[in-house]
Amino acid sequence: MGLTSNNTLAVAVLAALLLFGGTVWLWPRLARRSWRAVGGRVGLLLATQVALFVSVGLAANQAFGFYASWADLFGRETGQGVVVDHTAGVTSGGPVRVIDTGRVRGRGGFRPSSDGQIDEVDLVGRTTRIATRAYVYLPPEYFQPRYRTRTFPAAVVLTGYPGTARALVDKLHYPRTALELARDGRMRPMILVMLRPTVAPPRDTECADIPGGPQTESFFAKDLPDAVTTHYRVDRKPGNWGIIGDSTGGYCALKLALHHPGVYAAGAGLSAYYKAPVDPTTGDLFHGDKGLRDRANLWWYLTHMPGPDTSLLVTSSKVGEPNYKDTLKFIERVKDTKRTRISSIILESGGHNFNTWRREIPATLQWISGRLGDR
Repeated sequence: MGLTSNNTLAVAVLAALLLFGGTVWLWPRLARRSWRAVGGRVGLLLATQVALFVSVGLAANQAFGFYASWADLFGRETGQGVVVDHTAGVTSGGPVRVIDTGRVRGRGGFRPSSDGQIDEVDLVGRTTRIATRAYVYLPPEYFQPRYRTRTFPAAVVLTGYPGTARALVDKLHYPRTALELARDGRMRPMILVMLRPTVAPPRDTECADIPGGPQTESFFAKDLPDAVTTHYRVDRKPGNWGIIGDSTGGYCALKLALHHPGVYAAGAGLSAYYKAPVDPTTGDLFHGDKGLRDRANLWWYLTHMPGPDTSLLVTSSKVGEPNYKDTLKFIERVKDTKRTRISSIILESGGHNFNTWRREIPATLQWISGRLGDR
């Protein structure tokens, strides 16, 4: 049974209930002062606590999408890692390979021309050789005859760390929200490319080009747009790509929009932070290179580099988000630049979680839609 399977959660909950019931039933028999009775009481309590802990952990993982599989949980994931190809040329399958297609809504017939379509794809970077899994939302207009020659703006959507790409579809409802907003006339039809920033799992690369390691920033700045544009009808003109992310993905979105304004005309960071951490999950990102470390620090970048011609959106909450004060300072820092534009969503309260981001996503999609393409 998979880590995110309902059956796995059901078994864990059932085990916890049985152990609790067994503890209550057997406790009178174990009330003696012998070592065997004491050991039995300790064993039952410990087993019950472990079962409860596992049940809560599985439920939290299903709700927030921290880990996609047992291998991902234990740091042994290999199916979506980095492909290092030492031979010339590219793979025969091309940079985008569609694995499966699905509907946006869970009910009714499958009609892409009325409800859009979600493609599950494998992406391979031509220059970085990074391979990763993604989900591509195609709006209904993409399949309608009158739009058969039309190209569409696109937005990359990133999870936090470690995150799962599927959570962007099932938990944060990006495709469904985009579909409903477009139907209501509140945003333009747009292609969404949804994936994790963790393209070299289990390492958290913070979307950086690591010396001697994964060239993650180059993948998102060049390989990903090139691959998607080759396979789908995305407008190739500058100003037609945006990027959105939450938490780690939010930091990546802001950084990529600042570093590559010619690629990303707009970047939205939901509950973002503004400086790449260095911890056991990231390892040594910069290998002592001060220039790389400074460039990854958005505070330093906005102070020492010319403000790029791009639009940024940041979000936070007055109560519940640890980045609130930093976000207010970041807004002021951006306002000091001449060409970079800044917008914000500040909630009265909301924690660092899916529920908060679901409240911010509709306005974020509207905002980014208004900043891509011919405006």
